[in-house]
Amino acid sequence: MIKVYGFPHSRSLRITWLLEELGLEYDYQLINLSKGDNRAAEFLAINPAGKVPVIEDDGLVIFESAAIVSHLSDKYGDAQIIPAPGTDARGLFEQWSYFSVCELEQPLWTIGKHKFALPAKHRVKEIFATASWEFQQALKILSQGLGDKDYLLGAAFSAVDILVAHTLNWGVKFEQPIPQANLNAYRERVMARPARAKALARETQSLEG
Repeated sequence: MIKVYGFPHSRSLRITWLLEELGLEYDYQLINLSKGDNRAAEFLAINPAGKVPVIEDDGLVIFESAAIVSHLSDKYGDAQIIPAPGTDARGLFEQWSYFSVCELEQPLWTIGKHKFALPAKHRVKEIFATASWEFQQALKILSQGLGDKDYLLGAAFSAVDILVAHTLNWGVKFEQPIPQANLNAYRERVMARPARAKALARETQSLEG
């Protein structure tokens, strides 16, 4: 069975959400970041970066959420979840996957690092204005790419929509404006999927038990 190491409201939701979309059983292993579980030697042996998500799948250990999404989608999904390698649609899938983590998420994580993630002595509050500006530039590109489509690859939902919509939701949580109507409608459409609600509930319950 696939094991997911995660923490609620982190990038691990991208993985549990995908697994719910795929209808796969999985073992969720809570790594309580607030208690420093991610710095324990046992976890650092799995991911030296001390971050979630990480998965174990038939002996294979993978970290980095976008890589995990591609791996699981290729191995367990169909052509709707992830287009076949070598197709034009797959090229666009990869484009928006990399865009989500390199351009859209990067300024948000800069804000997060300098608000709470980095040691206090390394935080630079002056970076916030630049990061917010970068996020707005990425939104313009994403809005143009989405256009009037329901999903990034067209009329059908795919795994890349998990990466992008989850990141847009981080933007909302970080109080960053999203002025583009098409992006707001897209975010609400994707976030309303039942699989996301199931994954979020499971991750949240892990803190209670």
